[in-house]
Amino acid sequence: MKFRTVVLLTLLILFADQGLKIWVKTHFYIGKEVNVLGSWFRLHFIENEGMAYGWKFGGDMGKMTLTLFRLFAVIFGTFYLQKIIKQGYHKGFIICATLIYAGAIGNLIDSMFYGLIFDNSDPYLQNTARLFPPQGYAGFLHGKVVDMLYFPIITDAHFPRWFPVWGGEDFEFFRPVFNIADASISLGVILILVFQKSFFQKKKQDFHTTVETSSPVNDEVQVS
Repeated sequence: MKFRTVVLLTLLILFADQGLKIWVKTHFYIGKEVNVLGSWFRLHFIENEGMAYGWKFGGDMGKMTLTLFRLFAVIFGTFYLQKIIKQGYHKGFIICATLIYAGAIGNLIDSMFYGLIFDNSDPYLQNTARLFPPQGYAGFLHGKVVDMLYFPIITDAHFPRWFPVWGGEDFEFFRPVFNIADASISLGVILILVFQKSFFQKKKQDFHTTVETSSPVNDEVQVS
């Protein structure tokens, strides 16, 4: 696989991810929800501090740490992709690594720049954020990641009372709200786990053993 193919796939994912995020950010107020395919696929606008599927990590300091870690991962990923392409790794593995790489860049862009290029969307005022306002809602590295993909396939269900920990509580599948970057990372990781044997299968080598002898070889002598 050529490096330009990796670049094109990365740009395609980033275009889809950032395009949808910017559209939602400038057309939805926080908490707004729209059905796309019935009630099981919805666009539901939320923002989070940077972890996948809305998870949080350690307030402002944790937010900056996570952003810097993601930046380091993207820099490392650039060199790693070049290495595995040059060494001729399995095409499927390179594609999976690219999915993870592109997803990391997608969320990194939110964390680094969205606080600078957007203002706030207030769920009470139900206003949409403006792109490139006079002043953003946060500083560099402190932007929030935009999530919107919501698939509540099973709703209005309950855990039985005998069920450990969550007995009697409401049950919903699939509850997390995520974005295209999250989906790209998750898909890349899952495919690597599922197909790791074929991705990392070593080529079989034939070994030939040569027997040397000082004995004369003719029709009457057998070399074993």
